[in-house]
Order: sequence, then C-alpha cells, then structure tokens
Amino acid sequence: MNSDLSFRTDSTDAAPVSERIRARIQRAGQRFHANDNIAAFVEPGELEALLDEVEGKMKGVLESLVIDTESDHNTQDTARRVAKMYLTEVFRGRYLPAPPVTEFPNVERLNELMIVGPITVRSACSHHFCPIMGRLWIGLMPNEHSNLIGLSKYSRLAEWVMSRPQIQEEAITQMAELLMRKVSPDGLAVVMEADHFCMHWRGVKDAETKMVNSVMRGVFLKDAALRREFLSLINLKP
Repeated sequence: MNSDLSFRTDSTDAAPVSERIRARIQRAGQRFHANDNIAAFVEPGELEALLDEVEGKMKGVLESLVIDTESDHNTQDTARRVAKMYLTEVFRGRYLPAPPVTEFPNVERLNELMIVGPITVRSACSHHFCPIMGRLWIGLMPNEHSNLIGLSKYSRLAEWVMSRPQIQEEAITQMAELLMRKVSPDGLAVVMEADHFCMHWRGVKDAETKMVNSVMRGVFLKDAALRREFLSLINLKP
C-alpha cells in the first residue's frame, strides 16, 4: 500500500461510513466497480459501521417491498442477516485484503504442465445479485524463475477473487492476472464452468444451461498442442 495516507483524511466524521470510504477512493483517483477490491480504503472498525449502515438501508428495502418485519418472526432480523452475508461472506473479496500467500523459489527448475482443480467457486452476478456456482481449473507452465505457491493457496486466492459481484468473463480474467503476478509462469490457463441462477431462477428459467469460458496466457496461447493437453486433462466431466 502507498505510504502516503493523505487520501484517508476525511472532511467530516459525521458523514455515513460509506460516504467516507467513497470519498477516499475518489480522492485517490481509483475506481470502485462491483468487482474491485477496496480494502486499502477501509479503516479499522469501519466494516462494523458499514454493516450497521447496510442493515438500516436493507430495512428500508424490506419496507418498500411491503414486508412486515415487526410482527413476522421470520423477517425480524433479516436486514441484519443480509447485511452480514454481503459484507462478511458473499462479497467479502471487496472489503478484505488478499490472503497471505507464501511463495517458494523453483529450486528444482520444474517446467512441466501443472494443473490445479476443480476448485469449487461461488460468486454473484453483478446484474441481479443472483448466485454463480461453479468449478475452476488452473494450468501452469512454470520456469526456473517462477514462484511456486502451496496447493491450498490457489483455492484461497480463487475465493478472494470470486466473492464479489461480477460477471464470469471478468472474474477469471482477474484470476489469471493475479496468478501471473504471483507465479510468473511461462504460461497460464484458467477455465471456469458455472451455473448462473439469474437464468435458473428468473428470466428464461433454464436450469440446464452452464457457461464455460477460458483465459490463456503465454505458451498456452502459442502452443496448440499444450492447450489441447490441458483441456483434455481437465475433461470438464462431473
């Protein structure tokens, strides 16, 4: 993080916490799209305050939906539960910094295809906030200068990237860019297969359609045989 913390100086502490966070981001000239991580602009204790703020606004949504949250025991605490779910679970990748990942030098100079997956991933469509549930595969071609990371760390990084509202195409591009920076391989391949509940639950209500997409970098783009080997090994079967 930049040591210059001047962007953290707020004009007033009386403003809602969301406005204070937004003002810091705007002063820093950064964007805050749904799938961006904004942890660098959230100060200690502000997530708790943001939870309270979201709870209050969620109560307003329930009131506008004409849902009785006073006498209906099932919805009395729904606003709090939804606020907590968004901030600490399904969208936590927006508000928390990246998980720590220990990187090891490639002492043995490994340079053969490595595949990790399937990794179970959960996300949410930024259009309707409906769930995206799927599987992710990662293929790597390391070189002698690559940094190797532990197997579980791929899952942790995937969870951090995916737990934001977004579209699948952009999600795996973010995942690919993150791994290219962390590992510095000669090539990287990421494939994701997912069910989109914005199709299952609403609209066409098609429960069978899945979306599969891929991102290829480096030698996976140039070497068709390597690309075919990777795709044949993951096979995309249950």
